Amino acid sequence: MNDERQMVGLLGSRDSLLRLLEDNLAADIHVRGNRVTLRGSAGEVAFAERTVRELLALQESGSVITPDAVRRTIGMLADPGGAADSPSQVLGLNIISRRGRTIRPKTLNQKRYVDAIDQHTIVFGIGPAGTGKTYLAMAKAVQALQAKQVNRIILTRPAVEAGERLGFLPGTLSDKIDPYLRPLYDALHDMLDPESIPRLMAAGTIEVAPLAYMRGRTLNDAFIILDEAQNTTPEQMKMFLTRLGFGSKIVVTGDVTQVDLPGGQRSGLQVVRNILTDVDDVFFSLLTSTDVVRHRLVGHIVDAYARWDATNTAPAPDRQERRLARGSSGRPGHGRAAGEIAR
Repeated sequence: MNDERQMVGLLGSRDSLLRLLEDNLAADIHVRGNRVTLRGSAGEVAFAERTVRELLALQESGSVITPDAVRRTIGMLADPGGAADSPSQVLGLNIISRRGRTIRPKTLNQKRYVDAIDQHTIVFGIGPAGTGKTYLAMAKAVQALQAKQVNRIILTRPAVEAGERLGFLPGTLSDKIDPYLRPLYDALHDMLDPESIPRLMAAGTIEVAPLAYMRGRTLNDAFIILDEAQNTTPEQMKMFLTRLGFGSKIVVTGDVTQVDLPGGQRSGLQVVRNILTDVDDVFFSLLTSTDVVRHRLVGHIVDAYARWDATNTAPAPDRQERRLARGSSGRPGHGRAAGEIAR
């Protein structure tokens, strides 16, 4: 490398990135001046060389190499399923920038999710907390608005507890539903000038509303995001999807492992995948714990809960079991079966 600044960017402050590379690569790395030498087996050297070249390509695209970028580059190169997209293409894809901060995908699945939003009219982003489902969808919505691809952004969420608890909260209806919509407001403030948001909302360019407000509408020339879609019923999901108008795009995000619907109702997000899998121009993007971009522990927590659920969740009783539980008289507590279940 001829550029000293390029070498400093690769090695990091006080060689912090160099030490990270040494810890995560099997090949030995030696640096003298602007020259990097790799030693080890042919496979180890080849993998380390690809890693260094990808990091340099990322740097040349205008991105700053961070410890997270180093870890994710190595992880993507080690993933046999990620051969089609280079780490520098994934990590160097800029969606929007504001005040020196750029929003971009950080994993291969996130890039595929973002690409799907560009290529399809309806996209479902399904995955655990922290995988950037809503945040990246919001960034794409703002990008589309700024590029005049749409005339407005509509953000909606189901207020799951509206029938029971909202009525006890103080204030107007707007005050009552605000806690459910707050995450959407927070994301907007990250992507737009906070002073412009009230003006855009007053003009109807940005609308944030509970899902119930979508009924009976046809939404044209809009970028529409349904967040926390696991808390919709199948009927609500159908109602929402049929709001699609001309020139519009829909992104539906949710986590099927965090359904809060009362009374054991089935999630509309779980049902819709079976219904629309083969429908043209509808795409299901699945994100996993490896796509978590919050604290590294979040991914481990998601995996731990998945393992616990797999071994501790009892199957729901079928009709025959429920009849046995009620006893021969048809009333709970009568008959031997009811006594056996009660013990």
